[in-house]
Amino acid sequence: MEDLHLGYALVGTLAVALAALSSKMRELPFSEPLLALLLGVVVGPQVLGLIEVAEASRSTLVEETARVLLAVSLIGVALRYPVRRLRPIVTPTALLVTLGMVGMAVLSAGLAWLVLGVPVALAALIGACIAPTDPVLASSVVTGKPAEEHLPARTRQLLSAESGTNDGLALPLVLLAIALVLGDSLGHAALDGVYQVVVAVVVGIVAGLVAGRAVSFAISRNDVSEGASLVFTLVLAIAVLGLARIANADGILAVFVAGLAYNFAVGQDEVGPQNTIDEGINRYLVLPLFLLLGILLPWSEWADLGWAALVFPVAVLLLRRPPVLLALMRPLGLQLRDAVFLGWFGPIGVSALFYLSFSEEEGVTDPRLWAAGTLVVVASTVAHGITSAPGRRIYRRVAGT
Repeated sequence: MEDLHLGYALVGTLAVALAALSSKMRELPFSEPLLALLLGVVVGPQVLGLIEVAEASRSTLVEETARVLLAVSLIGVALRYPVRRLRPIVTPTALLVTLGMVGMAVLSAGLAWLVLGVPVALAALIGACIAPTDPVLASSVVTGKPAEEHLPARTRQLLSAESGTNDGLALPLVLLAIALVLGDSLGHAALDGVYQVVVAVVVGIVAGLVAGRAVSFAISRNDVSEGASLVFTLVLAIAVLGLARIANADGILAVFVAGLAYNFAVGQDEVGPQNTIDEGINRYLVLPLFLLLGILLPWSEWADLGWAALVFPVAVLLLRRPPVLLALMRPLGLQLRDAVFLGWFGPIGVSALFYLSFSEEEGVTDPRLWAAGTLVVVASTVAHGITSAPGRRIYRRVAGT
């Protein structure tokens, strides 16, 4: 219990410090998740030993924390832009979350097999878990005044839409890979994945439209304030997450679809107050999970991997996403600078942690899964956290804007 209270104090103190520096954080070569991760390492068992988490509770704790964080983040992503403005990027987004995500999963799996020397089935699961682009870490790249000044709207919208959609759509890939590792039926896993996706879409559409119509009616009667409306969308995210899980559906996808349906149902001016989720709550809600990750890092398992522990995350960052974006540059309607930018800034974070812990909860016990996955998450958090601000400025100079 004392560890929990100390965790509260550390997260709260860090949040206050970051809030005081809020206007400067977007220009600094640090991100909020990176700072929380470093703090977790310092207070964890490998340095000061102030906080320890029981191994038996690790996967459940990480899975549920990541699930809630993704739900809140995806509501923010869905409300970031009026949904009608997203119509021009529907086709490129669909290409990214189908062919693009499968390509990234295959490349990552190949790297895990070649570099780490793990069995093909485990490599496929590692690749599936780290395939989706993370919406939480991506928010630090595409939101805020510097992003609006340095990046074109289409680039920001495309990364937002991709990171929001593929988090949920990665579930069928993960279920198939889990079946490979455990020796279960691939046909049953495929049917389960299709069922979860279809039901999630239905639950999300119905819940989002009903909520949107209700809020529009309340606003028309001046029965709801901006603050209450913001809280309503956060509660909506948690409610849809619960409804989807009761229906044994993909809760992450259901929340994102509900956010889009809600966005569609209400007027543009009514969505406006909600998008502060990205600029406020979402920036600080990420802190507990990355503090927890810093505490839970598997240092001994990393050491067991030897030289591969250094090569694998670097290879993933360089070869998982950039080749896919360059190959799809023309179908996506991207210029070279956009393909290079989006190829690099496809961070791996909360969604990967969710699927890694989800896989463990489903019965995958090989410690190399958590070791390999967290290596990539840490590398991405550091690399993309440090390069997000200079990367935007370089893009602006290259674009000549």
